[in-house]
Amino acid sequence: MRSSPRLAVLVLLCAVGIVGLAFGTRQSFGLFVIPISLDMGWGRESFSLVIAVQALLNGIAAPFAGAISDKWGSARTVLAGGALYAAGLAVMSQATSASTMMLGGGLLVGMGISACGMPVLLGAVARVAPAERRSLWLGIVTAGATAGQLAIIPLVQSRIATSGWSGALLTLAGAFALLLPLAACLRSADRQVTDRRGGQSLSEALAEARGHSGYLLLLLGFFVCGFQVQFVATHLPAYIQDQGLGEGLAASALMVIACFNMLGAWTAGYLGGLHRKKYLLSGIYLGRALAIVIFVVVGPTPLSVLVFCAVLGFIWLGTVPLTSGLIAQVFGPRYLSTLFAIVYLSHQAGNFVGAWVGGRVYDATGSYELVWWIAAALGVVAATLHAPIDDRPVARLARAG
Repeated sequence: MRSSPRLAVLVLLCAVGIVGLAFGTRQSFGLFVIPISLDMGWGRESFSLVIAVQALLNGIAAPFAGAISDKWGSARTVLAGGALYAAGLAVMSQATSASTMMLGGGLLVGMGISACGMPVLLGAVARVAPAERRSLWLGIVTAGATAGQLAIIPLVQSRIATSGWSGALLTLAGAFALLLPLAACLRSADRQVTDRRGGQSLSEALAEARGHSGYLLLLLGFFVCGFQVQFVATHLPAYIQDQGLGEGLAASALMVIACFNMLGAWTAGYLGGLHRKKYLLSGIYLGRALAIVIFVVVGPTPLSVLVFCAVLGFIWLGTVPLTSGLIAQVFGPRYLSTLFAIVYLSHQAGNFVGAWVGGRVYDATGSYELVWWIAAALGVVAATLHAPIDDRPVARLARAG
């Protein structure tokens, strides 16, 4: 049974709204590093560790959320995740100790975002998208992830200024009520799951992917993506303020990344339908490495920060529609939520290392420079890993075609 075009587009739009709220909120956490650290009397490593644990738990929980979504539907999975996410934000807002902050921001938010984040939503959209437009639609969902930043980052910055970091977190928690109507719209994608009985089982899909060398290379490459984006998202605002460039530029930097990512993610999805995705992925990682090297060599100024963020933003999450699209191309869309979620776990492990190491190195040396160079070197490694991936559909799909 195939969804009508109108229902498919509705699923796409609702997925964009959900991922915008979930991801936009998460990407605003960099604005909390300095106010929370100063108010609590912590070094930056303490709050960085909360964000790092959040990213790691997000990744650990993602395969389970993906499997639940593939079996019982994305609507219920998203609603449960949104409830955990909102509860975590509320706990964070009332935290008076590192352990309470870890409970809210690390444990609850980490598990919550796994159930209303990329793997579940990309899987829902992939099931209803026309095959010839699947890569483009995945790019649109990815663009929506940072479109949320354009609304949420100014809101967070304003609320921190007027109500403090606690009031800003409570505002974000209340915003998750929007998930109720949006999640209900995903039922069309859920019908695609229940109507496709028989055929390959989840355990067979996992065994098939585990035996494919290209899938393992995607796992390794996506770790680098996670390291790079989480280090920048968490520590770039503080890095900019350390240089005496002001809080306004720190928030503007994240918004510039978001603006250019909207265009870049859509472009990556579009190009993924025309060219080999593995080579586009290699190009993105090389581009990140080059951008970081130039930024470090030139040094931070208002102009260099904005140019760097524009370039990095354009290739910020273009990896997501290309990686998820490559998985769907090789293995089919049926179990994309689960298969992408496992690759996403590697991404979140990179998130953990990028967020935590950034704070650790800064507290030890008073500088982020070493981490910038590590991020650039990893970009070259990731570009090398993607080039040899076998991107042909597996024999099972070739026979079915």
